[in-house]
Amino acid sequence: MHSAALLLMLAVRIYADSMEGPTAGCTFDEDSDPSLCEYRQGQEDDFDWQLIRTYNWLHPTPDLLRGSFMMVNSSQHFGGQRAQLLLLPLSENDTHCIQFSYFLYSRDGHSPGDLQVHIRVNGGSKGSAVWNISGSQGRQWHQVELAVSTFWPSEYQVVFEATVSEERQGYIALDDIVLLNYPCYKVPHFSRLGDVEVNAGQNASFQCVATGKVSETEPFLLERRSGAVLDAPALSRLSHKRLMATFQVEAQRGEQDLYRCVTLSSRGAAVSNFGELIVRVPPTPIAPPQLLRAGPTYLIIQLNTNSIVGDGPVIRREIQYRASQSTWTETHGVGSLTYKVWHLEPDTEYHISVLLTRPGEGGTGAPGPPLISRTKCAEPMRALRGLTATEIQPRQLALQWEPLGYNLTRCHTYSLSLCYRYSMPTGGSGGNNATVRECLSVERNTSRFTLRDLPPFRSVHVRLALSNPEGKKESREVTFQTEEDIPGGIAPESLTFTPLDDMIFLKWEEPVEPNGLITQYEISYQSIESSDPGINVPGPRRTVSKLRNETYHMFSGLHPGTTYLVSVRARTTKGFGQTALTEITTNISAPVFDYEDVPSPLSESESTITVLLRPALGRGAPVSAYQVVVVEEDGARQVRRRELGSVDCFPTPNSYNEAQAKGAPHYYTAELAPSSLPEATPFTVGDNHTYNGYWNSPLDPTRNYLVYFQATSNFRGETRINCIRIARKAACKDSKRALEVSQHTEDMGLILGACAGGLVVLILLLGAVVVIVKKGRDFYSYPYYPRKKVAINKAAMSYRQEKSRKLSSLDCSMTEQSTLQQDERMAHSFMDAHGCNARNEQRSSVNESSSLLGGSPHRHCRRKSSPYHTGQLHPAVRVADLLQHINQMKTAEGYGFKQEYESFFDGWDVTKKKDKTKGRHDSLLSHDRHRVKLHSLLADPSSDYVNANYIDIRINREGYQRSNHFIATQGPKQEMIYDFWRMVWQENCFSIVMINKLVEVGRMKCCKYWPDDTELYGDIKITLLKTETLAEYTVRTFAMERRGYPAKHEVCQFHFTSWPEHGVPYHATGLLAFLRRVKASTPPDAGPVVVHCSMGAGRTGCYIVLDVMLDMAECEGVVDIYNCVKTLCSRRINMIQTEEQYVFIHDAILEACLCGETAIPANEFALTYKEMLKVDSQSNTSQLREEFQTLNSVTPHLDVEECSISLMPRNHEKNRSMDVLPPDRSLAFLVTTEGESSNYINAALADSFLRPAAFVVTPHPLPGTTTDFWRLIYDYGCTSVVMLNQLNQSNSAWPCLQYWPEPGLQKFGPMTVELLSRTADDDVIIRLFRVQNITRLQEGQLVVRHFQFLRWSPYRDVPDSKKAFLSLLAQVHNWQLECGEGRTIVHCLNGGGRSGTFCACTMILEMIRHHSVADVFFAAKTLRNSKPNMVETMEQYRFCYELALEYVECLEVR
Repeated sequence: MHSAALLLMLAVRIYADSMEGPTAGCTFDEDSDPSLCEYRQGQEDDFDWQLIRTYNWLHPTPDLLRGSFMMVNSSQHFGGQRAQLLLLPLSENDTHCIQFSYFLYSRDGHSPGDLQVHIRVNGGSKGSAVWNISGSQGRQWHQVELAVSTFWPSEYQVVFEATVSEERQGYIALDDIVLLNYPCYKVPHFSRLGDVEVNAGQNASFQCVATGKVSETEPFLLERRSGAVLDAPALSRLSHKRLMATFQVEAQRGEQDLYRCVTLSSRGAAVSNFGELIVRVPPTPIAPPQLLRAGPTYLIIQLNTNSIVGDGPVIRREIQYRASQSTWTETHGVGSLTYKVWHLEPDTEYHISVLLTRPGEGGTGAPGPPLISRTKCAEPMRALRGLTATEIQPRQLALQWEPLGYNLTRCHTYSLSLCYRYSMPTGGSGGNNATVRECLSVERNTSRFTLRDLPPFRSVHVRLALSNPEGKKESREVTFQTEEDIPGGIAPESLTFTPLDDMIFLKWEEPVEPNGLITQYEISYQSIESSDPGINVPGPRRTVSKLRNETYHMFSGLHPGTTYLVSVRARTTKGFGQTALTEITTNISAPVFDYEDVPSPLSESESTITVLLRPALGRGAPVSAYQVVVVEEDGARQVRRRELGSVDCFPTPNSYNEAQAKGAPHYYTAELAPSSLPEATPFTVGDNHTYNGYWNSPLDPTRNYLVYFQATSNFRGETRINCIRIARKAACKDSKRALEVSQHTEDMGLILGACAGGLVVLILLLGAVVVIVKKGRDFYSYPYYPRKKVAINKAAMSYRQEKSRKLSSLDCSMTEQSTLQQDERMAHSFMDAHGCNARNEQRSSVNESSSLLGGSPHRHCRRKSSPYHTGQLHPAVRVADLLQHINQMKTAEGYGFKQEYESFFDGWDVTKKKDKTKGRHDSLLSHDRHRVKLHSLLADPSSDYVNANYIDIRINREGYQRSNHFIATQGPKQEMIYDFWRMVWQENCFSIVMINKLVEVGRMKCCKYWPDDTELYGDIKITLLKTETLAEYTVRTFAMERRGYPAKHEVCQFHFTSWPEHGVPYHATGLLAFLRRVKASTPPDAGPVVVHCSMGAGRTGCYIVLDVMLDMAECEGVVDIYNCVKTLCSRRINMIQTEEQYVFIHDAILEACLCGETAIPANEFALTYKEMLKVDSQSNTSQLREEFQTLNSVTPHLDVEECSISLMPRNHEKNRSMDVLPPDRSLAFLVTTEGESSNYINAALADSFLRPAAFVVTPHPLPGTTTDFWRLIYDYGCTSVVMLNQLNQSNSAWPCLQYWPEPGLQKFGPMTVELLSRTADDDVIIRLFRVQNITRLQEGQLVVRHFQFLRWSPYRDVPDSKKAFLSLLAQVHNWQLECGEGRTIVHCLNGGGRSGTFCACTMILEMIRHHSVADVFFAAKTLRNSKPNMVETMEQYRFCYELALEYVECLEVR
C-alpha cells in the first residue's frame, strides 16, 4: 500500500517537472539564455568568483567535475577572504523557490571554506546567512532549495558568499541556480509574517507558519535585521503540513526593528519576509491635574491631558489617588475631562495622578505628576457621648467622656470646649439668681477634665462642644450636683435686732453661700457687760438650735441694761460654717416698787398726810431720783384712775407754783436722792419744806388729793420712770364719808369698764363674723385663689404696755415660721395682738400650714378686687359679634389681648412650696381647696395626694355652670403612675385626654403610664384592648381591673400629638375634630374627664376652655372666654401660660363657630347632600356653595414671610409658577446631595386622615428639576406616584416632559431609575420602577409604582369619570397597603387643584371606611392648611361630595 502511494507521488512529481520549467536561472553554459541568468560580482568582497568551463581546459584537474560553473579556488586566496555572487533583485507576490547546486571538495579532506546564502531585502544589509555549508562535502554536486517568502512590493536579492578557510585547499563551486515558479519540494515555505505592534515592556509575539516539508527537528530561527538571531521558539503543529513557531521578543522602550523567520536543513532553507516590530510608549501626562474645588469628602479636578509624553491614541483615562500617609491606592475610570473624586476622608492630604492608556496590553502609562491636595474638614460626625463624673467634690468635678478620634472630629484641626453653667444668688432682696456661664478649652486627645472653683451643692449643667472649621456639635447637657460643704458665714449686716428690757428679737438671713441644705442654725449668747452691779458678768454661755427655715429668735429672760455677745452660725451635713458675731445691749427697765397694794397712810391732818416711802429696785440701772407727786382731784378736772403698773407717770417736773400757773393737775412736792432713802421711811406730804428745790406746799383741806411715789432711772441718756399711788386725801368736811364715796365710785368704775370692754369685744366679733361670711360668699362665687387661714393665739399675756409699744413697732415680716420655743410663740401672740396679723395674713407656723394643706405642696396667690365682680369690665361676647371682637382686640392699641392676658396675674403673690415629691413644677402645685384627694392607703396616711385639681366652671352666680366636669393634672412621672390610675378608678373616669408627646425637644415630658399589652400598677391591672392611630391623634382603649373589685372599668385615652410644648398648633382644625371625638365618645354618666399635658397647665387649660366655651356658645349663644380663663386660674395656677395660647383659644372658637359641624354619617349622606344642593329662593344660593365660601374665608392667606424659602432668588427656576408656592412650614426638603444643588423643591407635605405627612404634593417636574423629583421620591420613601396631568400639557413656558425612562435604565444625578414593567388600560397606565441612590447603596433600593391617570382632560376642573377615578383611588390604596409605610407623591400641572382633589377624596374614603362618616369640609380645610390652593374650585369641591356619594352607594350595594 505504501509503495503504491510513493510510486503515485513520484509519477505526479515527474509529470509536474515535465509540465513546468524554471522561470529564471543560471547554468553557466555557453548556450544558456543570458536573459535568464543575470548576476554580478560583489563590490565589497575580496575577490571575484571565477566562471569555469572545464570543456575548454587543456589540463583539467581531477579534483573538479566537468561542466560550466562558478568556482572559488581556495588555494589561490588567503584564509578568510570572501567572494560574493549577487543575483538580480527579484520582486514577486508569492513564495519563490530558488534551486542551486554546490560543490565543496578538498582532496586530502581539508575544508576549502564556507558557502553562505544571504537574502538581502530592499537593498538593505545582507543580514545573516539564511543557509550555509562548510567543510569538504565529497567530490560531487549537491542540490539545495531556498524558499523565499518576500512579498511585493518588497524586493529581494540572493547573495552567495564563499569564504576561504585557513587551510586554503580545495574548491567551492556553484551551478544550476534556478528560480522556480512553484513551491519548493525539499524545504517548507513561510506564510506572510505580519508587523507586530506592542507597548514598551511587553513581549512581542512573532508567529512563523511554515507549510510544506517541515519537521519539528529542524531548527527555526527569528532573525533580526541587524543579524541577531533568536532561537528556541514554541512549536505547534497546525496540520500534517503546517507548523507554527512562536517567538517572544521583549520590547524595549523606543525600540523599532525588523524580524524574519528562517528555518535550516541539509536540504536548504526557508526565509520569510521582514515583519516590523513597532514598540509604542504608553502615554503619560506632562502636567498634574488641576484642582477645581475641594469639599469635605470630595475633590473636583480637571485632568490636564492635552500634553502627554508617549504615544497615542488615548483610549482610556483613569484617576489614581491615595492618601499621603497610605500606600493603598485606588483607581477610577474617568469619562470626561473633569472628575469628582468621592468618598474621601475629611481633612486628609491626597496624591492624585492621571493614568492614560493606549491600545494593547501594557498600554497604560506611568502615573503623571501628582496633584497634592487636601480635603476640607467635615462637620463633626456627632456630639461627644458618655459624659460622666468620676469624682464629685464640693468645689470640683472630675469628668470623663468617650475617647476622641478622627472618626468623630472629621478634621485634624479641631477644638474641644467644655461649657458649664450654674446659678448663683445675686444677693438682692428679690431672691433672683444670676447664671454663671463659662466655656473652657480642653486639650486635644484627652477625655478627662476637672472643673474647679465650683460652688458647693449646686446643679452644674455641663456640655461638650466639639468644633472644627466646618461646624460644631454640642452634646446634650448633663447635670451634676456638687457635694455639700460647710456653709459660708452669715453676713453681719443681715443681723437685725430689736432690744427690749428683758428680751431681744434677733433676725438674720440665710448665708449668701449656703453650700448645701441648711439643716439648723446655732445661736449662742452670753452677757459680757451690765450697768446693773447685781449682774455677774461674764455670764454663762447659752446655745439655742433653730430649724433651717427659722431665721429669727426671741431671747427672753434677759437682764435689762446688759450687753450680750450673740453669735449665729449655720450648719449643713458637712458641719458648721463661720460664725457671725454682734453685741446687743438690752434696754434698762423702770424701777420696781415693793408694794403689794395701795398702802394706808400713816397719819393725816387737815393740810398734811404722812405716807411710808419704800425704796425702789433698779433694773438695769440704779435709781437716780425719787419724786413725790401730788395730783389735785376735784369735780371740774377728773383724773383717770391709776393702778399698780400703770405707765402714765409724771415725767414733767412741775413745781407747785408752775402747776398753779399752768393749770397743771400735778406737781412735784418733793424730790429725794436715792441715798436719802436707804430703807422704808415715813414722809409727810404738805410739811411746808423744800426738797431739792421743790416746795412741799401744805394741802388745801377743802380739796381732794392723790399722792404718788415716783422713781426714775437714767443710763446713757435713757430714762425709765415708774410710779405708784400711795395715798388719797379727801376734803376735811366729812373725811370719812368722802373716803367711802370715793372708794364706791372707783368700784362702780371698774364694773362699768369691764361691761363696756366686753360689749366692744362682742361687737368686734360679730363684725368679724359678718365680714368673714361675706368674704366667703364672694370667695366661692368668684374664685381666684384660696386664702390660707391663720389661727391667732389669744393666750392672755401680762406684759407691760411699754413692751407692747416696742413690739408693735417691729417689722411684722419678722414673724415667719416658728415651732419650737415657747417664748417665740408668745412673741407671735404679742405681735398678732398688736396689728401684725393684718400684714401677715399669708404667714403661719409650720404646724399650722401642715394641718391646712395635709402635707400637700401648695402655692398660694392673693387676689385683688376685680371690676369683673360687677360684670361690667368683661361681659360675655355674642357668637355673632365674636369675629368683630377678635379683630378689635388684635388691632387695638390701648387695650388688647396682651393687656387682657396680663390682667390675669394682677395681685398674684406666690408663697413658698411645701412638698415637691409629687409635683413636677413648683409654680403648678395644686390648690388644696380644689385638689383631688385620693382614698388613703392603709400603710400610708399621707397617700391621699395627687397633683390634680377638679375644674368646676362657674362663670357667674346664675349663669353657665359645669361642676367638676374635668380633672386637670400633670403628665405622670414614674413614681406617680399608680396614683394616677387610682385617681381614674376612684373618680370613675372614662376619658383621659393627653395633649403632649412622651418626648419633646429631646427631653422626657411624661412617663409612658400605659402598657403595650397588660401590666400591673400596684393593685390595678391595665390591659390594652385596641389602638386607633389617626394623623393628629391616637385613641387607646384599656380594660381596668382592681384587686378586690369584681367589676371591670373601660377607659379611653385620647392622645393628641400635634401640639408643641409652650406653643400652639398652626391651625385648630385637627384639635377641634379631636375635641369633638372626645365629647362624642365620653358617656354622659362617666366621671370627670382627665386632661393632662406635661405640666398640667397651658395646653390643658386651652383644651378645657375650648370645650367649655363651645358648649356655652351652643347652649347660650355667647362666649365668656375671659371669665372662664380667670375661673380656671383660680382652680389651678398657670392654666393659660402664654398670650399666644390665649389668642389661639379665641381663634379656635371663632373657627369652630364659623365652620360648625360638617361631618355627615354615611347612612345619611345621600339625603343630606340632596338637601345641600337645594337653592334657597331668597339668597339664591345653596348650602353647598355657602360651605365652599366658608372654606375660602377660613383658608389661611400666606404672607411673603411664610414663603421665604420658595422666594429665594436661587430657587426661582425651580418653581413652575410663582403664583402658588408652598409655605415654609410644609416644605419637603431634600436629603440626597447633588453637587452644589440646594435642598429645595417645590413640594408640600400634607396629612391624610390616618397618617401625618402621607402626601407629597408637587407640580409636574420641570426639565431642570427632574433629578430633584427622583431625589424627593427616594428621600421620603415614596412608593406611589400619581400623575394627574397629560404630557406636554402646559399653559406656561415650561412643558410637561416625560421624566422617567421607558424602556431601560436612566441615571438622574445620583439616582438610577429602572423601568421594571408597564401595564395600561383606557383609564390608567401603571409603571413599576426600581430607584436606587448610587451614593447610598447600603440603603438598598426602592420600588415605586407610577399611576398615570388618563381620564382627566386638559383644562377641565374635574375628572371625566367618577368610576375611573374611584378605580384609581382603589389601586393606589391597595398598593400602599402592600408597601406598608410608603408615602404618595401626587402631582398635576401646578400641584394644587387636581392634586388636592385626589388627596381630599382619599381622606374622605378613609373616613368612610374607618368611621362611617364623610367630612368633605374637614378634608379640604386640612389640605389647605398645608397648601392653600388645594381643591381650588367649586366644581372640585362638589366632585368630592359626588365621589363620596358614589362610594357610599357602592358600599350599600355590596
